Amino acid sequence: MSIVDHVSGRFANLTNLERRTSRQFVEGMLFALPYLVVFVSFLLYPLVKGGYMSLFEWNVFDPSASTFVGLGNYARLLGDPDFWNALWNTVYFAVLTVPTIVLVSLGLALGVNRDIRGRGVLRAIFFSPYILTVTVAATIWVDFYSTQYGVINHYLGMVVSNPPKWLQSQLFAMPAISITTVWWLVGFSFVVLLAARQSVPEYLYEAAKLDGAGTWRMFRDVTIPQMRYALFFVVVVNIIWTFQVFGQPYVMTSGGPGQATETLVMYLYQAAFNQRSFGYAAAVGYVLTGILVLVSIGNYYFIGGGANE
Repeated sequence: MSIVDHVSGRFANLTNLERRTSRQFVEGMLFALPYLVVFVSFLLYPLVKGGYMSLFEWNVFDPSASTFVGLGNYARLLGDPDFWNALWNTVYFAVLTVPTIVLVSLGLALGVNRDIRGRGVLRAIFFSPYILTVTVAATIWVDFYSTQYGVINHYLGMVVSNPPKWLQSQLFAMPAISITTVWWLVGFSFVVLLAARQSVPEYLYEAAKLDGAGTWRMFRDVTIPQMRYALFFVVVVNIIWTFQVFGQPYVMTSGGPGQATETLVMYLYQAAFNQRSFGYAAAVGYVLTGILVLVSIGNYYFIGGGANE
C-alpha cells in the first residue's frame, strides 16, 4: 500500500471518529433537552429576570413604566432595620436547626446501622415525617404547643407550675419552630447518612481493631472521614433549607410575636405581595442567594476538604 493510500485511510478513520463524536453529542443533547428546557424556564430565566427587576422600582402591572434606581434597592435594604432583624432571625433559626439535624440524623444512622431487630421498621418511622407537607407538619406541632390542650404543656405541667407559652413567647417561639423543623426534616438526612455509613468498607474497622482502636477512635478516624462528603451534602442542603424557611413560621406564628420569627423569605414575601415592592423584594432575594453561595463555598472548604484538593 502506498503512502498516499495510507494517509487517505487515516483521514477517513478520523472523519468517522468525528462523525461518531458528533452523533453522540447530538444524542446527548436530545436526552438533556427536557432538563435544559426546565432549567432555563424555571431557574435561569427567573434568576436573570430577578436581577434585572432588582435594579428598578418594578411596576408589575406595567413593566414598561418601571423606574430605574440602580443599586437603590440594595442601599435601601442595608439601611432597613426590619431586614437586619429578619436576617438575624434566619441565622438564629439556622444555628438552632442545622447542627441539631446533622447530629440527630448521624446518631440515628449509626444506631440503625447496627445489627438490631426491626431496623426496617425504624427506618420507616424515622423517615415518615419527611413525607408530610410543611402545612401538615406545622399544624400538628401547633396543637402540641397549645397552652390549653397541648401534649407538651400537659406533661410539663406535672413538673413545673407555669409551662411556657411556646408560640406566644419571643424567647421560645423560634426554638419551638426549630424543634418542629428538626422533627420534620431529619428523615432525609438520616437516609443519606445511613447510606453513606453502609458504604464504608468493614475491613477498615477490622484493621482499626487490630491496631487497638476503640469505638471513639474508629468513629473519629474511620467513620467521619469516610462519610465526609455525605456530611458536607447534608450540611449544605439543610443550610439552604433553613435559610429559605417560610412555611413553618407562617403557619405557626405568622412571624410573631412581634417580629421574633420573621425570616428573610417572610420579609421578601411581605415586601412583594403586601407592599407591592417587587424590585425591592428581588434585591432581598439576590442578597439571600449571595449569602447561600458564600456559606456553601465556606462549607466546601471546611467540611468537603476543597482546600486540600
